[in-house]
Amino acid sequence: MATSIPEAVKSELIKAQRREITEYHVYSRLAGVVKDKHNSEILQRIGDDELRHAQFWARYTGQEVKPDRFVVFLFYWLARILGITFGIKLMELGEERAQVNYTAIAEYIPEAERIAHEEDAHEQQLIALIDEELLNYVGSMVLGLNDALVELTGALAGLTFALQNNKLVALSGLITGIAASLSMAASEYLSRKSEGKFDTALTSSMYTGAAYICTVVLLILPYFLFQHHIISLTATLVVALLIILCFSFYVSVVQELSFKERFLEMAVLSMGVALISFVVGYLLQSVLGVDV
Repeated sequence: MATSIPEAVKSELIKAQRREITEYHVYSRLAGVVKDKHNSEILQRIGDDELRHAQFWARYTGQEVKPDRFVVFLFYWLARILGITFGIKLMELGEERAQVNYTAIAEYIPEAERIAHEEDAHEQQLIALIDEELLNYVGSMVLGLNDALVELTGALAGLTFALQNNKLVALSGLITGIAASLSMAASEYLSRKSEGKFDTALTSSMYTGAAYICTVVLLILPYFLFQHHIISLTATLVVALLIILCFSFYVSVVQELSFKERFLEMAVLSMGVALISFVVGYLLQSVLGVDV
């Protein structure tokens, strides 16, 4: 079959074959290490589908194509570290951008385009069946992280101008942050219980508190690393934007939302509150005449 197909179309077939065999290895490796039997079976089903697809294209290429080992390594570990859903959805997102030209292939293999579309639809249906604990608490993490970003960037900005002393700002920020993280965790726990979600209340509160305290540590770190308070504040704002960037990207991938909208919303809120608090700190220092 391969001899009757033009080289340009054959290169597209090889691209499709490599994509399928690469994804087969990713899904199969993940299926072998995932402890949850339900998720493992789904991952193996997707992997088996990918293998069949690769074998289908091989009938026309007449070649045995090796997987992209770097892609297998990269997405396997991304899935292990950041969650299965994030890893495989990011992989699929990358594959969409490097889309195979199935229209050109369909001129020589009529069923190719239909098979490709059916494959994608079936794959997405199976991915949606994956039950990952982390995703059940994304809302709790968003609550803790967003509240920490808005509250602490504002507090640190105000304290920086009011105190102008890195050690005092760091100490005040830590006390404020730790107290607020415990308060947020307790509030999330009570909120879940009031909604009748007794089985998830404790876990949800832990995710909220953990997200909050991790954000607190990252935001205050510059005050221990630098000596000048303005440089520390600038670094903290950069760290805040990086946290927003990374988390917005993560949520946009796993929940299939707009990255741009989510990033801009969180960034404007956090930076806006920081600016207002910065001005308030300056005005209070001037009006009260406090000199630390």
